[in-house]
Amino acid sequence: MNEIVFAGFGGQGVLTSGLIISSIAVSKGLNATWIPSYGSAMRGGTANCTVKFGKEMIYNPAQEEPNLLLAMNTPSFNKFIDIIAPGGTVVINTDMVSTEANTRDDITIVEVPCNSIANEMNHPKGANIVMSGVIIKLLNEFTEEEAIDGMNEMFNKKGKGKFQEMNTKAMKIGFDFVK
Repeated sequence: MNEIVFAGFGGQGVLTSGLIISSIAVSKGLNATWIPSYGSAMRGGTANCTVKFGKEMIYNPAQEEPNLLLAMNTPSFNKFIDIIAPGGTVVINTDMVSTEANTRDDITIVEVPCNSIANEMNHPKGANIVMSGVIIKLLNEFTEEEAIDGMNEMFNKKGKGKFQEMNTKAMKIGFDFVK
């Protein structure tokens, strides 16, 4: 069972990143849950979601002991770093996260300048898609093609297919970022 927390400010797309991963899991025939949480002010307030997926039944969709954290800003990193399972992974947006306070040596930190990458490709709202690609590669549960197809299917159902080309490019860049 995989458990992932996506966290950042409202407007950074962390809830959408969680939806992408859960949609990809469902499209591959896995069980998945997506539980969002956000402050009263969506854009600029705090936002996070917990995604669980796997072959087995998910009896508790609530946050327990995530094996992966996406931290899009320093407050999110600080809030969730202590609940990550030993041996887990934390993916950070180095454009907005300072990890100086991290004292854990039992986790892996993957640093991604996702805002810079998204800006360089002229898709400033695509930083979360870049991070989704990174996470998918790290999870090693889905192929790049399965990820792109699942993401595009989700956006098409929401009537947001007009960004398909840019989102596909952002996903590929994130996937390829991990060596």
